[in-house]
Amino acid sequence: MKAIYFYRLFNGLLVAVMAIAFQGCELDEDPGSSQLAVIPYETIAELELGVNGIYGQLRQASWMTTFYVNGWSGDDMTTHRASNKADFREYDQRFITPENSRSFNNWGAVYEMVRAANTVLANIEGIQLSDQAAQDRLIGETHFLRGLMFYHLTRIHGEIALPLSIVPDPEISLASQIQVYEQIESDMLMAEALLPVSSNLGASRPNKGSARAILARLYLDWAGFPVKDNSMYTEAASSAKQVIDNAAGHGFGLVDDMGSLYTLEGRFNTESLFTIAYCNDCGLANRKHGKLGLPADYGGWQETFAEIRFFEDFPEGPRKEATYHEAVPVDANGNATSDVANATNFVPWTEFKDQQNPIFRKIVGPFEDNTWPDFQSSRNDYYMRYAELLLIYAEASGRSGNVTGDGWEALNQVRRRAAGLPPTVPDASVDVTSGDIAELAFAEKKWELAGEYLRWYDLVRMERVEDALGGDARDPRVSIGTVFDENGNATPVPLTEPSNPILGSLGPDNYFAPIPAQEIERNPNLGRPAN
Repeated sequence: MKAIYFYRLFNGLLVAVMAIAFQGCELDEDPGSSQLAVIPYETIAELELGVNGIYGQLRQASWMTTFYVNGWSGDDMTTHRASNKADFREYDQRFITPENSRSFNNWGAVYEMVRAANTVLANIEGIQLSDQAAQDRLIGETHFLRGLMFYHLTRIHGEIALPLSIVPDPEISLASQIQVYEQIESDMLMAEALLPVSSNLGASRPNKGSARAILARLYLDWAGFPVKDNSMYTEAASSAKQVIDNAAGHGFGLVDDMGSLYTLEGRFNTESLFTIAYCNDCGLANRKHGKLGLPADYGGWQETFAEIRFFEDFPEGPRKEATYHEAVPVDANGNATSDVANATNFVPWTEFKDQQNPIFRKIVGPFEDNTWPDFQSSRNDYYMRYAELLLIYAEASGRSGNVTGDGWEALNQVRRRAAGLPPTVPDASVDVTSGDIAELAFAEKKWELAGEYLRWYDLVRMERVEDALGGDARDPRVSIGTVFDENGNATPVPLTEPSNPILGSLGPDNYFAPIPAQEIERNPNLGRPAN
């Protein structure tokens, strides 16, 4: 394992940071090759060590669900009603306090990556190294990662600070939402210009298509709340179409079997437009899957459950089967088992004893993979999938008033795969060619990305939070649960309300999480709206 040491400025002090060089599952150990990146780079190797350090920080920040804590705000996911999940429940119930520790930890981790990226860019500025192609790629990756982190944080908090120098500014102010979007756009455009056309399978190192895909997602957000610049729908459609037209060159495309995305074997694939990769055996585990999605009845940590109403409304078919486990396979002793073929019983979620909610196959993984007894695995994070890009193109085409056959085809490829059909083969039984394509794509995205920590952002940009979470919108329709008495006797009862009722406002005043109180204490400017 190669340790990478570099210095960054933090609160005015130089701090040594160690990151881990990791690509796929291949690691080498050579401590003597470590470099100190505190002066202008002299070799490609030094530059690469600095950039690998940013990836190491990204993996460290994202290995736990803290990185995706805003995902619990959507109507697709919920957490345990009690236990030690208070920080997740605050997002689940839209009553997020400035003292939320997940917000604080996430904020700090993101800005550590930004500082590391700024350090790399400062150390390469004005320097010409021996391998121009490698230098361009690494600088492009740095801009991509910095832009991605600004984007990740602004989707949670709205207006954020934009430090672009290694010199710390203890009085830095918030940038406006438009300024934030413009900086992300600038970083992604620079990344696109410098990155290669293609990269490794799964794009754990981004390519030109990765950057352009993130731009498509950015422009779709830009067109919605809070900026509402409708001209950006055209930009979103154009950016998505550029990636679609060059998908083969970038190495992108839908996989035929959606369920394979959530297996260990299929974790590197053509569908991921940018992947955060993990390797449990290498000490670089992903800690967001397995038992975190199981109830306590089966040794689970009950952190991530599916919302009942969303599950009930979900269209039946192969996509629903790839998204959820409706029951837990158990052996003769009543314990969960990976030997699904020989399981003696399948306990439905309505009979879980602690909390009755469906469970995500996307989170738990296939029982056959045997990752469910643990909270760590080598499962990857797909930061953005090709299916999402297709739906962005279809929706943005409709909202920009420029609907074409290509837009319908993009939507139908996702619909076909959801029905278990070959994505690129037209099929009259599922294809649609008329109606409001924007709304059809918006709804399709709801089902396609369920349980992937993304639903909330669509609700925000379209200002549909109240529609999705208000009134009885989350109340179960007809599901029957089970109550157990002290003797273990079961009584069926209807489930009539969500596990974690909404406590906060569902209006635009509460769409963004508050900036952590500790950060405002250090710098009061972060508590004031941008000018």
